[in-house]
Amino acid sequence: MNLKVLAVGSKPPDWVKLGLATYTDRLANNLKFQLQEIPPSKHNRDPQRFVKEEGERILAKVDRRDWMVMLDERGKAYDSRGLAQRLAFWQSQGSDVVFAVGGSDGLSSAVKERSNETLSLSPLTLPHHLVKVMLVEALYRAWSINNGHPYHRA
Repeated sequence: MNLKVLAVGSKPPDWVKLGLATYTDRLANNLKFQLQEIPPSKHNRDPQRFVKEEGERILAKVDRRDWMVMLDERGKAYDSRGLAQRLAFWQSQGSDVVFAVGGSDGLSSAVKERSNETLSLSPLTLPHHLVKVMLVEALYRAWSINNGHPYHRA
């Protein structure tokens, strides 16, 4: 199973690059993890059109066999052990798991319809750069719980 994050955004600040590198490096020896930035559309006059275009760019990178998880504050929230159980479920399915992270105006209706489930990292609306770091850390923590690694101590 591969984990792939498709995130609308570009030019992450250095703190995001450092956070992502910290946890992607830890995952590299344990799970196949990939982050792909989806170029954002320019928001001038028609945000709905641009969200639709971003959604098309996301969906172009999703295989029909992939299990797709959309991130949204209204999604299912898990504690760390619950996410660990979810990770074990995804691993048992044998499909690659794709996480969709929207840009400033969210995700398109086409992405929402394609998604198999919706995950919330917080009931707060969070900036997409922060979501990427939080997601990869949460996935690493879930992996550590499932594998008896001492990273998760609670």
